[in-house]
Amino acid sequence: MVESRVPNLSDTTDVTWRRDILVLTLLLGLLFGFALGHRALWHPDEGRYVEIPREMVQSGDYVTPRLNGVKYFEKPVLFYWLQAGAIKVFGLKEWAMRLWPVLFAIMGCLAVYAAGRSLYDRRTGLLAAAVLATTPLYFFLGRTVTLDMAVSSLLTVALLAFLLGTREPAGRARRNYFWAFYVFAALATLTKGLIGIVIPAMVIGTWILILNEWRLLKTIYLPSGLIIFFLIAAPWHFAASSANPEFAHFYFIHEHFQRYLSKGHDRYQPAWFFIPVLIAGFYPWAAYLGQSLKRAWPASWRARRENREGLFLLLWVLLPFAFFSMSSSKLIPYILPVMPPLALLAARYLAACWDDMTAAGLRAGTWVLLALGLMLTLALAFVPESAPDRPRVAEYSRVFGGYAWLILGSLLATAVIPFGVGFWRRPRWTIAAMVMSAVIFLGVTDRGFAYLDEKRSVKQLALIVKPRLQPTDEVMSYREYYQDLPVYLERRITVVDWKGELRFGTEVEDVSAWMIEEPAFWPRWLGPGRVYLLTGRDNYDKLRASGRGQFYLIAQTGSNVLLANGASQQ
Repeated sequence: MVESRVPNLSDTTDVTWRRDILVLTLLLGLLFGFALGHRALWHPDEGRYVEIPREMVQSGDYVTPRLNGVKYFEKPVLFYWLQAGAIKVFGLKEWAMRLWPVLFAIMGCLAVYAAGRSLYDRRTGLLAAAVLATTPLYFFLGRTVTLDMAVSSLLTVALLAFLLGTREPAGRARRNYFWAFYVFAALATLTKGLIGIVIPAMVIGTWILILNEWRLLKTIYLPSGLIIFFLIAAPWHFAASSANPEFAHFYFIHEHFQRYLSKGHDRYQPAWFFIPVLIAGFYPWAAYLGQSLKRAWPASWRARRENREGLFLLLWVLLPFAFFSMSSSKLIPYILPVMPPLALLAARYLAACWDDMTAAGLRAGTWVLLALGLMLTLALAFVPESAPDRPRVAEYSRVFGGYAWLILGSLLATAVIPFGVGFWRRPRWTIAAMVMSAVIFLGVTDRGFAYLDEKRSVKQLALIVKPRLQPTDEVMSYREYYQDLPVYLERRITVVDWKGELRFGTEVEDVSAWMIEEPAFWPRWLGPGRVYLLTGRDNYDKLRASGRGQFYLIAQTGSNVLLANGASQQ
């Protein structure tokens, strides 16, 4: 194995910096931004994280987040503000609502390029950006309206600024790096809560402990940094607490500590849950996970200081992964923050193999990639038949129809093509084949997501009912809450016999006019007012079987139906 090239100090001031940033920004913009509006906003996340800022714009209240008019304190406010700005500038369009996740995804890729180039060399930086952009978890979340890409990219910039700052001598550059760390950690905290500071503290604290360099604490501008952090992160928290006395307990205790420690949020998964998520989410580069992590692992306790940067990146991968694995509440996007350091570690390994025609580890990785590709393809092909307890998977396979074979074929190609190219013993060709085949697979799969719109969105039903609505008409959802429905109707809806994540908000103020139980439903449905109702097919069958009132079927898509009462037909 040829070692990574010694960084060229003049490389950091080369004009190629500007050229690389420009070219990468254009390529990444094309990759992440292409056809952003080709599918509907999906329930629940995309609907939720568009509806809250839509209501902010409508009400003018940018302190208290509300979802369908109900107080919603599960997350901080920064992403809502950014989305509200996009609504004001571009309007309520799908592509505009996905614009901020795309920008954050590009920012994360540029950050790993800059760090890889500064820490190692230009090739490592370019490969790090390519690896990160072509991992499925990062790519798809970069085109989805959630908080995860925002917080991941902000944490990435924060931690890389800290690491690069430790390499600078005392002076303005060092101070600016550390101040940037505090700024971006504060912004991450204002995006998704305490993990914005917990993850950096965990990684940095352990790194300092292992290196036994506590004197570093005196040189990271801690007093001024904390002032910067609190000036950014604290004002909204104080404002929200002042306007809502119930905020602090729910937000800090319930949403942070109880959610992490308890199983009461219907998000419990076994401790090993994130292992397959990591393998699939970092595919195809997961084939080189072993080599990449081994390269960063200290050869001995005495050697731990010889590769300080690699140790930092390694801790950045392992500690958040372990932290979320121990949580009683798990969702797939939680481990997104470990993707950037993994991309840097993988890029460092691949850069060392770039010109080495005898790189046995690279060839071994193509065998692992072939096995992973075959396993993933077979799993997707046969899970619908072999897992009758997962009917939704079978439903999705039927929805894709013949397009499913195109997705499976492009997935298999990500393994077969690099494997075949590897026989020419040209490492750079193998790596290029991995990048290009991954881009094709991601593009094919993303285009296929539009087939799922009927399963994941009620846009079509909302657009049918919207032209019919008069100001006095009422739109209801029955025993469901379709989070994209208020977005497409651009109005609050009445929710019947469902509380879910809005339960807390319904208990702290009176929202009984539109968050109703079934006894209050029937008088409205049978009354003289015009009422439209969206619900699932099972609920529709139960309503018809009740024998109470008329239910006129207007339209149906997937598993949902749009109904009207008698007054709506007059």
